[in-house]
Amino acid sequence: MTRNIMSSSLIFKLALVLVLGLVSSLLASGFDSENVDRKIYIVYMGNKPQDTASTPSHHMRMLREVTGSNFAPESLLHSYKRSFNGFVVKLTEEEAHRISAKEGVVSVFPSGKKHLHTTRSWDFLGFTKDVPRVNQVESDIVVGVLDSGIWPENPSFSDVGYGPIPAKWKGTCQTSANFTCNKKIIGARAYRSDNVFPTADIPSPRDSNGHGTHTASTVAGGLVSQASLYGLALGTARGGVPSARIAVYKICWSDGCSDADILAAFDDAIADGVDIISLSVGGSEARYYFNDSIAIGAFHSMKHGILTSNSAGNDGPDYFTIRNFSPWSLSVAASTTDRKLVSRVEIGNTNVYQGYTINTFDPLGKQYPLIYAGDAPNIDGGFTGSISRFCSEGSVDANLVSGKILLCDSIVAPSAFVYFSEAVGVVMNDDGVKYPSNSYPLPSSYLQTVDGDAIKTYMASNGVPTATIFKSDAVNDSYAPFVVSFSSRGPNPETLDILKPDLTAPGAEILAAWSPIGPVSSGVIDSRTTMYNIISGTSMSCPHATAAAVYVKTFHPTWSPAAIKSALMTTATPLKPDINVEAEFAYGAGQINPLKAINPGLVYDANESDYVKFLCGQGYTSAMVQSLSNDNTLCNSANIGRVWDLNYPSFALSSTPSQSINQFFTRTLTSVDSNASTYTSTILGAPQGLTITVNPKVLSFSGMGEKNTFTLTIQGSIDPTSIVSASLVWSDSSHDVRSPITIYVVS
Repeated sequence: MTRNIMSSSLIFKLALVLVLGLVSSLLASGFDSENVDRKIYIVYMGNKPQDTASTPSHHMRMLREVTGSNFAPESLLHSYKRSFNGFVVKLTEEEAHRISAKEGVVSVFPSGKKHLHTTRSWDFLGFTKDVPRVNQVESDIVVGVLDSGIWPENPSFSDVGYGPIPAKWKGTCQTSANFTCNKKIIGARAYRSDNVFPTADIPSPRDSNGHGTHTASTVAGGLVSQASLYGLALGTARGGVPSARIAVYKICWSDGCSDADILAAFDDAIADGVDIISLSVGGSEARYYFNDSIAIGAFHSMKHGILTSNSAGNDGPDYFTIRNFSPWSLSVAASTTDRKLVSRVEIGNTNVYQGYTINTFDPLGKQYPLIYAGDAPNIDGGFTGSISRFCSEGSVDANLVSGKILLCDSIVAPSAFVYFSEAVGVVMNDDGVKYPSNSYPLPSSYLQTVDGDAIKTYMASNGVPTATIFKSDAVNDSYAPFVVSFSSRGPNPETLDILKPDLTAPGAEILAAWSPIGPVSSGVIDSRTTMYNIISGTSMSCPHATAAAVYVKTFHPTWSPAAIKSALMTTATPLKPDINVEAEFAYGAGQINPLKAINPGLVYDANESDYVKFLCGQGYTSAMVQSLSNDNTLCNSANIGRVWDLNYPSFALSSTPSQSINQFFTRTLTSVDSNASTYTSTILGAPQGLTITVNPKVLSFSGMGEKNTFTLTIQGSIDPTSIVSASLVWSDSSHDVRSPITIYVVS
């Protein structure tokens, strides 16, 4: 091999020439030594400029005023002018600070790196696409989804790459001219006990609403890239267990979900051979365990080794609003992720206010006249401004608001928009529930009252007030996770000393599959169609927990429903009570952590006989429990179980205002680790005035399946108005088995 070797002096000369040439080039371009500190910034200036042709030159003039006449034109990287006004530029931090003070500049910020997101909720939980999986087992698991049906052609339900339907499956597909199953959706049934179908519905398992499609894909939807709602939340949509199969049981129609149909679906699903049931449905009021179709169906599912995952309800934030609370089912609250959608409102004086809605509409592009609803009463309908300001149905004069942006002193239901559909957009001014965001059939945003009042002040001082509404943006929510206000709270209205909900999962602004004929806006039909939608509710959190339970089951196929629930609860991530004032009655054991749940170390297991003893202790008669169980159990002294002895993964204790607390709980832990282990107990956060003790403090296990029993005792007193929290943690060298402890006073 021949080498060409240059002398060191020649290398030095060439380097010197290159350096001098580079310096000369930089100076000629208007750069100086500060260029080493230049970063790419975005300068946002609000509305689309009127004269788009001269916009770049206007931006250049602004930059030269700030940086000097030698500013290099190539540092202006891009001018925004088609939909809004602004530009991208290389600046020093000092230059960026100076330009932010210029008239017309809304904001200046560094251009950070962004990446395509998934539906976000799974990544937020640390449950990425690459987590360990037992793919063959996952593919054999069948998730029974009791909901409003499914849209089988959605890409999330493609069966490409699937093997044969599991041999264990005994279900059927109610095929019709408009519905067929595949190797992904292996079963589908529709229920209508009165056989009278609403005209708005399709009399088949096909989903005309969107809700069932959304929940099914959240559990087991396949990976679909470039999914979004009109560009919002763009990324890869996926379910938690994308290889699992789906069986659909359509129980809900446009007029509701019949108890008779719910029980019929449970009956079929259990016999068909589903492995888990996901049910994002609940009543408008609490019912006793066996006066409730869902609790009944879940009990029979449990008997057959099938866990039922339930939504807690959407009637929060008041106490005692939880709707699904049977101890043999999994009750799931709804919490946030770190992605929040916001919609900005800009008024004619260039002030910008950040509000909330899922606003999919393109920017309005210009300022429109702004009218206060209190100044537009429907006089012919008998309304005055004191009523019309709330934009209630029929109270606003549609002619007066046509072509204008309407300002309302209340959050408005999407269904009310039909009464002022000729408006350009709607701004809602209210300190009520503002997050998570909702979709509306017009460009919309709802603001805090302080911002809405500032807009009204502007309107009063301006003869021709104007405003515009921007399409939603995603921003980071540093407070996440917290339980959203609509999520139903405990305590358990039937059994005060069984903590409910059990845990929480993402349920705010969740992107998932949708029926293209389903309404994008809740409660109202608009002209938009989509295959993916962003909605919120405990309906969305429930399938997240369902998927987490399936994930655990793929690693432990023989575990009981109670063992799976225990694994999810004792490995959950605790939430902060300072931003969730209802504490465990909002979030239970905490936020699901599927990865940790597959290796919990110990579980609190329970079976049918445990629940029967519990029911005997709750006052159910021998005849009643015999009708539920597979044996002739009598509610005699040997079978009357104390509520505090049901082997539950959490501890709850209610007290009266004058009562001195002295109660013990009995629990049994089962090792699910093949290795010998020794666990030591720790009480974290013991409240003032209470003493919490564990006996024994140390438990030793020789291996898989060994059981040990302990007692936890609470003594003392608490403030009559308080809810106090602590936790019991059993720890060995590699596991922390955590159970929440909640003590509260009931008047």
